[in-house]
Amino acid sequence: MAREIADVLGAKTRKDGYLEGNGYQVSWTFGHLCTLKEPHDYTPDWKTWRLHSLPMIPPRFGIKLLSNEAYEKQFRILEKLIQGAETVINCGDAGQEGELIQRWVLQKAGCRCPVYRLWISSLTEDSIREGFRNLKEAVEFKSLYEAGLSRAIGDWLLGMNATRLYTLRYGQNRQVLSIGRVQTPTLALIVNRQREIEQFKPEPYWELKTVYRQTTFSAAQGKFSKKEEGEALLQQVTGKEFTVTGITTKKGREAPPRLFDLTSLQVECNKKFAFSAEDTLKYIQSLYEKKLTTYPRVDTTFLSDDIYPKIPQTLKGLTAYAPLTAPLLAGKIPKSRKVFDNGKVTDHHAIIPTGMPVRTLSDSEQKVYDLVARRFIAVFYPDCEISTTTVLGEVEDVGFKATGRQILKPGWRVVFEKEAKEAKEAKDSADKGQAEETVILPEFVKGEHGPHQPDFAEKWTTPPKPYTEATLLRAMETAGKLVDDDELRDALKENGIGRPSTRAAIIETLFKRNYIRKEKKNLYATPTGVDLIGVIRDELLKSAELTGQWEKKLRQIEKGAYEAGVFLDELKQLVGRIVQEVCSDTSTRSIVIEEAPARPSGERKKADAAGNTEKKTEKTVRKSSARPAKSLSTPAPPVCPRCGGILLRGHTAYGCAGYKSGCTFRLPYETYGKNLTDGELSRLVKKASHDGA
Repeated sequence: MAREIADVLGAKTRKDGYLEGNGYQVSWTFGHLCTLKEPHDYTPDWKTWRLHSLPMIPPRFGIKLLSNEAYEKQFRILEKLIQGAETVINCGDAGQEGELIQRWVLQKAGCRCPVYRLWISSLTEDSIREGFRNLKEAVEFKSLYEAGLSRAIGDWLLGMNATRLYTLRYGQNRQVLSIGRVQTPTLALIVNRQREIEQFKPEPYWELKTVYRQTTFSAAQGKFSKKEEGEALLQQVTGKEFTVTGITTKKGREAPPRLFDLTSLQVECNKKFAFSAEDTLKYIQSLYEKKLTTYPRVDTTFLSDDIYPKIPQTLKGLTAYAPLTAPLLAGKIPKSRKVFDNGKVTDHHAIIPTGMPVRTLSDSEQKVYDLVARRFIAVFYPDCEISTTTVLGEVEDVGFKATGRQILKPGWRVVFEKEAKEAKEAKDSADKGQAEETVILPEFVKGEHGPHQPDFAEKWTTPPKPYTEATLLRAMETAGKLVDDDELRDALKENGIGRPSTRAAIIETLFKRNYIRKEKKNLYATPTGVDLIGVIRDELLKSAELTGQWEKKLRQIEKGAYEAGVFLDELKQLVGRIVQEVCSDTSTRSIVIEEAPARPSGERKKADAAGNTEKKTEKTVRKSSARPAKSLSTPAPPVCPRCGGILLRGHTAYGCAGYKSGCTFRLPYETYGKNLTDGELSRLVKKASHDGA
């Protein structure tokens, strides 16, 4: 990044640790050069982990250089340059973390000259030149720095104190129990979902459907909780003619999907390509540094009005997508409030392509770029026009209904035709029972009648699904409330936990601590993670909703609407209360930590800066061999011999959890008994499968 800026400024001469020329000296950091001081830097008494030393609350927080020879050398170069400069221009990442990183360096280097801020959203030459023409006063970003500083100090207060507290009180063999302001409520989301799944008791229900003219109609009455009610209606309609009683057609429009913010891009990449959140961030950061996409660490899906005049030029630059951009460039580009809204853009706009020529990309980078480019093109296409048809039928006063949908004008969908075709083919091959709302119905006439084929089937309620990285990111974004509506999600973002730029690292930290594990796409808490959430009594430490309230205050600090001192005073009071509660716990509970297994192939093993607060303290605690950790629940239940799904214990039978996909394997209690152990059930399953059950 420094080289790109130096080229634009004319600083061509290479020096030791900086570039010089045309009156400029351009230097760089390696991420964080400075960090908050560790406990032992304030007093030797805090070096040893003791309960009576808690809470640790320094009278004034200080910063220090990271202990690294290369970092220390680069800082000395920066220090000399800053102290000899007439003016300093802060060109750090245009976000909260970038502001904090560079301000700490300026502070540590003793900067006394005027400081200006370069604030840009892409690294193209035009963007850099425009940014230098419009340098901003550093004071304009004071609130941004205060928010970043409050976040860092808050994480230190909670992470350092709670990690030592829970390790000393509940840890075994001097193993560290890591607690974090964001990581702990994120872990609690996974643990709570796991408990919901394990405690779920499937309930039977019945559905009455009938097939008329190769179209499936469902009973208007819906699901039956009592088998007898449905069977009575089945007898009533069997052998009688089906009559079409009404047809309604309603036309509608579907707007294009919104542009990407970082979280929605991570969600989409996890769904489509099984990329981890951290991997997606790595790929989009690389695309940004290659000048192909704009600044990635954003939480808005809108563009500001000043971007509108640049849209045609950007579209022209997407030469690989010329067949899709040509219709747009043939006329005036539409300007919609669903795309352009200054009120929804703060520091940066949504992630879009820059229009710069694409050179060599890795396969993964190409996939991410293609998503961003197609989403950008699609927002300027017309809405998709659809027609929804509802057909009502009747057999002997029993009502039935079928719903189908037809695309009249594809509009923006032509941009995604290839992937939509591939997705449909994959779905059709995997699932014959296509959702009714996507079925195109034949032509029906009111009053027509004829024979039909009724069917009465038993179904079972299903447990909630485990979190994937995609659904976990959404839950973090909305403080645990999973919603599909874009506008409602925007409203809930204010209380989300973590920031777009740190959520991936938080998830990686949970893997690194061996608090969670992954099976295929699903995330599960380990026994250690479950036990840790179990011993935490204070809801503020583990509630996504309550932690989201802290995040809201940090955002308010960034906007100058909340005092940083008040926020930190609240955290200090919380830390004091937690210490008092845990120290007064007289139970004998303890947690044994297992060593973390290697991450699955292809995924990043190293957690990012989110784990820094607690990992510094781990150096003082030696590792030891772990005893087998206690499990949250009974051993894994037996599996279905037909499809491999888990067998659930319902009210009337043992049944396969895969019934929603069509598996009908079940063992009634009245035949086999209700209180079988898992071992007995496993043996019975084997016998039943051999007997053809």
